[in-house]
Amino acid sequence: MGTTRIRVPSVALGALLIAGAARVVLAAELPAMPTSPVVINVVDVAGQLALTQKPIDAYRAAHPDLVSRFTFTKAPAPELPGKIKAMQDAGRVDIDLVLSGTDAISAGMEQGLWTQILPNYAAKFPNLEAQYLPGALAMQKPAGGQAIEVVFAVAGPLLEYAPERVKDAPKSTDELLAWCKAHPNRFYYARPTNSGPGRAFLQGLPYVLGDSDPRDPINGWAKTWAYLKQLDSCIEYYPTGTGVTMKELGEGSRDIIASMPGWDINPRVLGVVPKSAETVTLAGPAGFFWDSDAQYMAIPKGVAPKKLGVLLDLIHFVLEPKQQAMTYDSGYFYPGPAIKDVPLSMAPQESQDVLKEFGRPEYDQLIAKYPVKSPLFGKDLVAAFHKWDEEIGSNKTK
Repeated sequence: MGTTRIRVPSVALGALLIAGAARVVLAAELPAMPTSPVVINVVDVAGQLALTQKPIDAYRAAHPDLVSRFTFTKAPAPELPGKIKAMQDAGRVDIDLVLSGTDAISAGMEQGLWTQILPNYAAKFPNLEAQYLPGALAMQKPAGGQAIEVVFAVAGPLLEYAPERVKDAPKSTDELLAWCKAHPNRFYYARPTNSGPGRAFLQGLPYVLGDSDPRDPINGWAKTWAYLKQLDSCIEYYPTGTGVTMKELGEGSRDIIASMPGWDINPRVLGVVPKSAETVTLAGPAGFFWDSDAQYMAIPKGVAPKKLGVLLDLIHFVLEPKQQAMTYDSGYFYPGPAIKDVPLSMAPQESQDVLKEFGRPEYDQLIAKYPVKSPLFGKDLVAAFHKWDEEIGSNKTK
């Protein structure tokens, strides 16, 4: 693609009346496709490749004239924004596509790292909002068009436990605190900055505890921060990733951990956690509310112009129903699809068989029964992470 061209849409499409004056909204034309295949460098900071690598590979198979190959690397979410910022400051961005949850996307938004996909390239994603599931749409809007949601899940707060060691699992915040104090070092959760279940636990508590403002972690979470400090007294340490919590539950080092439906299903499929493990929703004085979760694709500013058109086309491809059905996978991010009308019957037979054996029918019942709240995003999520790191996990994270 040469120099980006700007066009002025017609009044019918792009004129808005603001403060009584007509204001024309500019939209960038879709970038041209490359004249020869390009290499696309992908970084995954959320384990998303388990869900989207098959669609990504399918894109390359369908478009060998556009993509010669994809390279895939993985990195911890907290480290990625600084790395991208350093590349951008040096004028050389070697990362073309980022696969992330709300964590790195939020941090990148704060630092201005991402390409503004919407509304700049809205022509590539017609009627996108209408295609999303209601819960998924609530997760897409806070991204401000700087990232596109490609998978959706309900998260928690959910506890996973070993029934052979925990005969009466705690079902409320009070019961969990009492159990934790009676069984020190047998419950824990991972650092929220780098863990989906950790984030779900952290962000679900303000709702179930009845905090004054669940959307304000600094001024509205008095009950949550007090509760977490009480829990801290019986927690040995906070691992930096969810995988460690699953491994220790499976090995018997812990008896109860924070979890979410996908992280419950998939480790049992893989044998990391025994099939016999059970889960329970964690209610509080205000009842129970689901905290949702999502994963996104984002394009760093400064990617090679010849790649931008391919990247936008790839994201559009991953949102097609056939590709969305692949995101059921092995239950890793349950349910998976972010768009409407993608039933499990569309998924590969392997996924259907796995979820029939390891899934839990009660999840669909619980999703239908209880409200789903969208988590924090952007500066509010970053603020919650910082406060947790400073006041809760500072001396125990490893």
